[in-house]
Amino acid sequence: MKSRLSPWQRKRLSEAGTAYGFLSLWLIGLFTFTLWPFAHSIHLAFTNYSFDPTYEYVGFANFIRGFTDGLSLTSMNVTARFAIVSVPLRLAVALFVAVLLNKGIRGLGIYRTVYYIPSLVGSGVAVAIMWRRIFGRRGLFNNVIALFGLQGQDWIANPDTARFMLVLLSAWQFGSAMLIFLAALKQVPQEMYESAEIDGAGVVRQFFGITVPLISPVIFFNLTMNIINAFQVFTQAKIITNGGPMNETMFMVLNIYNQAFRFGNMGYASALSWILLLIIATFTAINFVSSRYWVYYETRMK
Repeated sequence: MKSRLSPWQRKRLSEAGTAYGFLSLWLIGLFTFTLWPFAHSIHLAFTNYSFDPTYEYVGFANFIRGFTDGLSLTSMNVTARFAIVSVPLRLAVALFVAVLLNKGIRGLGIYRTVYYIPSLVGSGVAVAIMWRRIFGRRGLFNNVIALFGLQGQDWIANPDTARFMLVLLSAWQFGSAMLIFLAALKQVPQEMYESAEIDGAGVVRQFFGITVPLISPVIFFNLTMNIINAFQVFTQAKIITNGGPMNETMFMVLNIYNQAFRFGNMGYASALSWILLLIIATFTAINFVSSRYWVYYETRMK
């Protein structure tokens, strides 16, 4: 039977087949390792599944437990307090360093590389172990302050300081945000600073009157991404403190991991995962809604 397709249509079909051929591995990975686990976790969230083939549907019991269980509520509180402190500190350090590097100092590429390295390795197991050793009772930090006659302690095992040690580790990983800020600062017209200087505006006024409004879209992007990352902290808490002391670093993802793989409550852990997604979505939505009052885009400023 003679094909009714024109040469142009046959060519388009051939190009489409080639494109899907190149995309096939990615599509297989998407459905196998993303969409299927995504859908299966919804199913498990409504069951009491615990690696036992005989499980029952429990409706919204897991979600109700997630909002009433003491450990779950503690993990939510710990994660929220960590995000509230670590995200502004990290962005402030990143913006401060970016402003310094934007002054045209020599060896700018070297400084950018040095500051970016912690972001590449900061969430790894090796760095977490290093951090635990530095702030342990016999760690480097105590040895340094002992030179000044100060008494050290086990900063990781102290409930009053353990979470702050993880905040410091998060702030140390400011390299990614710093590079994004630096790229935004390069786009700010220098003529605006020159005009403001002629009008008598000081450095502080120029920063808050010119720099911050013009890079506010980038601030919004970094803020959104860092909020999402702060609510997903796991490796640092698992390796450095394992949730202790006294659950002061029991982050939500660590609690989900323990419920799933230590206690076998896979159904409950799936529900906690969806609760975490809901919390992240809520904070992200708040950030987007509030952005209309402090983020200034070029089209809006005209």
